[in-house]
Amino acid sequence: MYKILVGILLLLAITASWSWNAYQTARNTSVVPGEHVAIDIKKGDSFENITSNLIAQNVQIKPFWFKIIALQEKATKKIKIGEYDLKGGMTVPELLAVLVAGKPRQYAITFPEGWAFKDILQEIANNPNLEHTLANTDYPTLMSKIGATLNHPEGVFFPDTYFFEKNTSDLALLKRAYDRMQTVLNEEWDKKAANLPLKTPYEALILASIVEKETGAKTERPTIAGVFTRRLEIGMLLQTDPTVIYGMGDNYKGNITLKDLHTPTAYNTYTIKGLPPTPIALPGRDAITATLHPEPGNNLYFVARSDGSGTHIFSASLKDHNAAVDTHQRNKN
Repeated sequence: MYKILVGILLLLAITASWSWNAYQTARNTSVVPGEHVAIDIKKGDSFENITSNLIAQNVQIKPFWFKIIALQEKATKKIKIGEYDLKGGMTVPELLAVLVAGKPRQYAITFPEGWAFKDILQEIANNPNLEHTLANTDYPTLMSKIGATLNHPEGVFFPDTYFFEKNTSDLALLKRAYDRMQTVLNEEWDKKAANLPLKTPYEALILASIVEKETGAKTERPTIAGVFTRRLEIGMLLQTDPTVIYGMGDNYKGNITLKDLHTPTAYNTYTIKGLPPTPIALPGRDAITATLHPEPGNNLYFVARSDGSGTHIFSASLKDHNAAVDTHQRNKN
C-alpha cells in the first residue's frame, strides 16, 4: 500500500512538473511565425472560432494552453472584432493583449478634390475592405441615412484620405466625409468676407466647386473666385465650362461645341442666371476659403494659357479678353 501511495504521489509530481513546464513553454514561446500574420475576427466569432482561425494562419498555439492563458488574462470575452496584424515573434500573452486592446489594422481610401459623387461611389465599390450596403439606394434615402437635409449628394463630402477598419460600412465612411465637410464649411463661413453675393453656406459650396474645377493652381483660386463674385453681383452669366460639362452628363465625350453651350440644362451657366442648383464636384478647403475671400479687382474674364501650365490670363474688359483668347486659344498672334 505504501509503495502504491508513493507511486501515485510521484506520478502526480511528475505530471505537475510536466504541466508547469508545458504551461511555461506555452506562455513564453513565440507563436507568430515570419514577420507578421493577419487575422480577421468577425462579429459573432467564438473563442473556439478565433483559436481555429489562428491555427489556420499557422500561429503555433496549442488550443488547451491558449484557452488557459486567455482565462488567466481574462481575455476570452474581451477580444474585439477587426483585422489585426500580429507581429512575428509574439508570445500568447502579447497576442491576446493586441486582440483585447482592439486596435485593428487600418485601411485607407482617398477622395481627391474635384471628384464627382459618381467617382466616389466607384472608388467605394472597388474597395474590397468596406462593407457594401448602398446597392440600389437612391440619393434622397442615402442622404437621409447620413443625417443630411439635402436630397442631392454632389459636393457635400470632404475630399481627403480616410482611414478605416476592415468591414466598415460604406455608409459610415460617407457620413464621416459628410460631417467633415459640414465642419470645414461652417468654419470657413464664420470667417467669410463681408457683403458677398452668397446667402448660405450651401451657395458657397456650389461656387467653391466651380472654382475647384476651373483651376488646380492654388494661387489662382481667389482671383477666379473674384471673377465669379463680381459676375454674380452685376447679374452677369457665370459662363463656366465645367458646369456645362456636368450638365451634359454621359453625353460629354471630351469636347464642348457651340451647340452644347446653347443647349439649356439645369447646370448650363451659359443659359441660366446665377448659380447652378448643386455643387458640381468636391471642393477642397482652399477652394472654399478662396470663394469666401475673393480677390478684389475689376477682372470679369479669364482664359487658360496655351503653355500647359494650367494657369490663366485675366481681363477686365471683353476686348482684352478676346485678345487673350486669340493668343492662347485661337493661336492668333
